[in-house]
Amino acid sequence: MISDERNAPLAGFTVVEHAAGVAASYAGRMMAVMGATVIMVEPPGKGAALRCAEPLLTQEPAASALFHYLNVGKRFVTCDVESADGRRLLGELMARAELFIDDTPVARRAALQLEPEVIAARHPQLVFLSVLPFGAAGAHADYQAYELNVFHAGGEGYLMPNGLTLETFPDRPPLKIYGHFAELIGGTSAVCAGVSALLARDEVGGQFVDVSVQDANISVGCFAIQRLGDGVLENRHGRSFKYGGVLECRDGYVGVLTLEQRQWEGLVKLMDDPEWALDPALRDPLERSRRGAEINKGLRAWAKTQRVDDVVKKGQALSVPLAKYNEPADLLESEQSKARGVFAPLDLPTFGSVPAFTAPFQLNGEALALTRAVAEPGADNEAIWCEWLGHEAAELEQWGRHGAV
Repeated sequence: MISDERNAPLAGFTVVEHAAGVAASYAGRMMAVMGATVIMVEPPGKGAALRCAEPLLTQEPAASALFHYLNVGKRFVTCDVESADGRRLLGELMARAELFIDDTPVARRAALQLEPEVIAARHPQLVFLSVLPFGAAGAHADYQAYELNVFHAGGEGYLMPNGLTLETFPDRPPLKIYGHFAELIGGTSAVCAGVSALLARDEVGGQFVDVSVQDANISVGCFAIQRLGDGVLENRHGRSFKYGGVLECRDGYVGVLTLEQRQWEGLVKLMDDPEWALDPALRDPLERSRRGAEINKGLRAWAKTQRVDDVVKKGQALSVPLAKYNEPADLLESEQSKARGVFAPLDLPTFGSVPAFTAPFQLNGEALALTRAVAEPGADNEAIWCEWLGHEAAELEQWGRHGAV
């Protein structure tokens, strides 16, 4: 068993990752950060297509920021699963692993001998974690998709933009969240499902775990689904707080939401008791809801005279639930981020040291560590194929000549 000898929750587990997309790669990434030995299997030559995904840290050679983020902590081998030798080698990895991550389209799995029933028969103790845009079963199982497709397929795009953004840009069509939000949500669900299957492995053996990125994103809009059950169809024009929400200040934005009476009273004090807010009728929360547009007019006029840091400090002292809208640079310098170890330095080849996200949680009061920066395709071929699996160097050379590794 390969191990980095770290005291981490998944230390001692070996994960084989055969993935081309962001969701499955993120699942492997989080398992690596939690201490598992994750072996990423790439095609021979230039490796995974994500190695050239924009934005690029460097042009020549191409160094993808996304790829470096998704693959920190992993080991890298090349293997052509289209060839008989490659499939055999992949099978040898599975025989030594506890979990296999794969996002091969359903229609391609038979040709590569990656059907769940085939893997279950050959490796009964292996957890097969399948991560696909619409899952491995159902009417859309064979559909391929990009981030844009799965985000809107999850329903959240229909509800965006809303609130202040929609008021400012009323003619905008539905939008998706920037970046790979939907796929990262899918990867997060895959991590949870995969780790759960590992916990049950000693009792039930291997399992086929079918993760749908669309299904994971439906959970993001669960309240809209719930309200539909109550007969209310949400849309972006009605999806906003009756009052509050995003407020523009002199030097940035804050978000505020007052659900309780004491919070409303604190907000009134924060604004220095303006006459319009002291209307006795506004002590009734239903009346405040009915007069939300009027309240927002007063709130926004007041907020534009304030500085963000002052509003946040005074508001929290008055138990008003509000917070600053952070920009990326704010997060890097945040005392909260530093205290929790949200970012850690990572040395990238040809680029230097950068602050990289660790994990959205701590374990036993400690932040998770980043190890093993991304290496070239096949950087660990000798260590894995020869030192770990026991093949001769001559065999590795022969496979290389034939394009199998």
